[in-house]
Amino acid sequence: MEVTFVGHAGLFVETAHGSILCDPWFNPVFFASWFPFPSNDGLDLSKISSPTYLFVSHLHNDHFDEAFLRDHISKETTVILPDYPLKHLERALRALGFTKFLQTRNGEPVEVGGLRLMTMALCGPNGALGDSSLMVDDGETRIFDQNDAKLVDIDRLNRYGPFDAHFVQFSGAIWYPMVYKFPENMKQVLGRKKRENQMDRALRYIRQVDAAHVIPSAGPPCFLDDELFYLNDFDRDAVNIFPDQKVFLEYMRGHGLDNGRLMIPGSVASFHGGACDISHPVPAEEVDSIFSNKREYLEAYKARKQPLIDEIKASWPRGQVDILTSLREWFEPLLQQADIMCVGVNGRLLLDCDATAVVIDFQQRRVYEWSGEEYEYRFNVDGALIEYCILNRTEDWINELFLSCRFEAERKGPFNDYLYTFFKCLSQERIQYAEGYYSERSDVEQFFECEGYRIQRRCPHLKADLTRFGEVENGILTCTLHDWQFELATGRCLTSDDRRLYAERVREKEVAAAGVSGSV
Repeated sequence: MEVTFVGHAGLFVETAHGSILCDPWFNPVFFASWFPFPSNDGLDLSKISSPTYLFVSHLHNDHFDEAFLRDHISKETTVILPDYPLKHLERALRALGFTKFLQTRNGEPVEVGGLRLMTMALCGPNGALGDSSLMVDDGETRIFDQNDAKLVDIDRLNRYGPFDAHFVQFSGAIWYPMVYKFPENMKQVLGRKKRENQMDRALRYIRQVDAAHVIPSAGPPCFLDDELFYLNDFDRDAVNIFPDQKVFLEYMRGHGLDNGRLMIPGSVASFHGGACDISHPVPAEEVDSIFSNKREYLEAYKARKQPLIDEIKASWPRGQVDILTSLREWFEPLLQQADIMCVGVNGRLLLDCDATAVVIDFQQRRVYEWSGEEYEYRFNVDGALIEYCILNRTEDWINELFLSCRFEAERKGPFNDYLYTFFKCLSQERIQYAEGYYSERSDVEQFFECEGYRIQRRCPHLKADLTRFGEVENGILTCTLHDWQFELATGRCLTSDDRRLYAERVREKEVAAAGVSGSV
């Protein structure tokens, strides 16, 4: 097996049984904020353009590079799909022209053409609404591409070990604490803690997987726009959350682990007999210079990319959208469905776009113009970025706006996960899935009565609230969100063989006592 490092979380795995391209990322993302570090501009794209398989771990733009996948990757490749409940990733790939898919089951190996593959998916709303890792076994070498997914079932993973290589994230991929309006000394304390926690978590993963070789990957990005250039860790700053690969390799050695290996875009790792030989695309002194002279390296990188940055920023829409009206029409129907999230936020968010200031009121479930009301949370954002999200109907603002770090945040009290979850669930399908996920872990009543049956509240398909989306006719319940149907007398799903609805007939006396009507 040979693995070419494509950059960031990108890998090109070559075996005797076919090749796999994982998470290729080349174009700037998040409003021209993030760029791959080190640069992968010089990579030979012809080598990776026709893989046997394509694996995209999740839809964040530093893993799902839409333009690159559309323009450079053969549509004859077979896509390895993680076991996600929502089909957003598959839909996005089909929209780019991919038609061949290998659907995997979470944590279950599948053998295809001499390769054994396994994906492990995370599906909770407090993550990316889908993130995943990949195990590849060619019969001689076994690698685990964790990228930036969390490790939640180490026992299941290790049943398919031991591993020859472990590719793991160690650096920051978040906007905290830099964008928060905290006192500077508080930011430094929080930054120091965040940096240490990130590397410590990666170290725990490494020890749990216990692979023969560890390759730091999936970060850090670099920031080349003038406004964000300060975010780069030029001088091993102990309060910067974006340490680079060299820093982490030293951190590993400082904690007794000497099996870390450095790869840069174009590096090739050859695995044989438990050994790992790495060849770099440039001489060793040039590799070292990327990290030892990072400021000089990034200034040159920045100069090359400045025309592209200027072009992207000039394309941002300004004055094309009525922000207040658009957000009211978009968000208020979602707020009406977001029972648990609204209770969890339990306050007002001021979205301050300079000329426009909008309140998203999670208590009243309304969107209105700010008139000086008290608020618990505040985002100060360039209105052009909000207009972009509106015009493109961006359903996940984490994956566009917030990861850009192009905003300032304030809050009264601790971090509120429900607030950010709302902004990654800006469609009816996403809201219903997240609410269903939360409700299954809460004390909310999970059943309702209708047509003489006690029925589970959440649709077995994608957890839609059947008290809102269910319609019953002639003993058939239809979930109108996706038109799935269930036979109440048996619970049998009429749309798919692998789902079943809990529906139990209620005795007539109980129905009369409850005064239940004949509709949902």
